[in-house]
Amino acid sequence: MSGLEIERKFLVKKGDAYKRAAFSSSHIQQGYIPAEGATVRVRVRDDKAYLTIKGKSRDGGMTRYEFEKEITLDEAAHLMQLCQGGVIDKHRYLVKSGSHTFEVDEFHGDNDGLVMAEVELGSETENFVKPDFIGPEVTGDPHFYNSHMLAHPFSTWKELVPEEYR
Repeated sequence: MSGLEIERKFLVKKGDAYKRAAFSSSHIQQGYIPAEGATVRVRVRDDKAYLTIKGKSRDGGMTRYEFEKEITLDEAAHLMQLCQGGVIDKHRYLVKSGSHTFEVDEFHGDNDGLVMAEVELGSETENFVKPDFIGPEVTGDPHFYNSHMLAHPFSTWKELVPEEYR
């Protein structure tokens, strides 16, 4: 897949409402290969692996170019050795809301306690229905970029997030 990615990110309220509403879940581990001017991610999601390259964001962090290609688990294992700063470990829950699917990520390790949701849109002005567990929008806030959380884990700045979202 390649093209423009348009997504919005939100904090998720404490509790397990998103788990009860999910129609699917998966375990994800991902690392980042240093690159100037782009984000290069290696991801293993259950029994599949992907190489993703994302360009710089624009429009307040909502839109950016994305290229993604499925790779073998063996290729991912080799590429993970090039990743710096460790690995993001999380569980992803898919929740249908209206005509959209929200991806809810529950982070582990140094990012434990953080739960975020993303929704991909067809345009920057597209309307969508938020599930009840969705909290404040954090689109464009670098604190909430997975690549940023490797060097600056949630455990070091969680006090910046209201108690009902950590």
